[in-house]
Amino acid sequence: MSVTAAQRALRDAAKQRSFTPVYYLYGEDDYQKIVATRELIDAASDPATRDFNVEYLRGSDLDAETLGSHLSTPPMMAERRVIVLREVTTLRKDARGMLDRYLARPAADLLLILVAGTGDKPDRSLVSSSTAVEYAPLTGDRIPKWITYYVEHDLSSTITEGAVKLLQEAVGTDLAQLKIELDKTSSFTGGGAINEAAVSAVVGVRPGETMGDFLDAVARRDAAVAFGLIPTMLEQPKSNAVTMIMALTSQTLVIGWAQAARARGTPPGRLSNELFTLLKESGSVFTGRSWGEFVSCCARASDTWTADAVDDGLQALLDADSAIKETRLSSDEQILGTLVLRLCGAPARRRAA
Repeated sequence: MSVTAAQRALRDAAKQRSFTPVYYLYGEDDYQKIVATRELIDAASDPATRDFNVEYLRGSDLDAETLGSHLSTPPMMAERRVIVLREVTTLRKDARGMLDRYLARPAADLLLILVAGTGDKPDRSLVSSSTAVEYAPLTGDRIPKWITYYVEHDLSSTITEGAVKLLQEAVGTDLAQLKIELDKTSSFTGGGAINEAAVSAVVGVRPGETMGDFLDAVARRDAAVAFGLIPTMLEQPKSNAVTMIMALTSQTLVIGWAQAARARGTPPGRLSNELFTLLKESGSVFTGRSWGEFVSCCARASDTWTADAVDDGLQALLDADSAIKETRLSSDEQILGTLVLRLCGAPARRRAA
């Protein structure tokens, strides 16, 4: 699994049991911050005395005196204490002053783990006075690697490429939910190899009935297949009308970008690389599946979709988004059905007429 240099250094520190005095964990992915915190605690504290030497604090609950008392308490029958200070940016002014004074001269027998809350911007002062590690949400191209890594290293098992693809399309990019489903699937297989059949049995999604299959059908403008998959999509976990419209919007926009790139003379062999670069530069884009599958689909579709078809599709998506938000006269299934017909057939028929 691809990790940043700071994340790799934290893991190495945990394995070697050689720590810096203060770690500052921040970023949008709470699951990764929780895992990193647990790794540090497990490595830095003795299970026999953990109840005495590990404390969990919350920034908004502390004043300067209380925080100072916790920071100055010595370890009990152990080499060090561990304090996990969650939501560190919510500290009141006096408590923050106490923390800043401590960070200037941290104790050698205390491992302090500062954890930022979701949505908190990086605190530059904390970044400069600690070992700072950012945990951004994994992009679509890294999720398959994370799934494989978790299965091999945490579950001591293996997983097929088809099972990885099926699981990601069913669950999405939520690492905590992916872990839950992988744990259940591993129990289902008795610790054995995880294949598509096991994922289907546990998660309840079958090959040919995934978000990727639905998006592929729309991309090739196969109205019959796409229309028939709508009820199945709406019954699946992590799938609803909003997420389906989001994924279709991303797909249509990227097909349009790829179609324009082809018109500018971009060679087909270079198109996929440019689409990967586009996704990376765009930040968190909901693709509904792995980036590899998404890019391959958009590159193929760009050879058959026209600029007019893309424009018509984007208007249809805008209309569907408005209908979902503004009216209950039509069901989600009806709105999606109209959208699929427009994306797959109506624009072409209208121009032909």
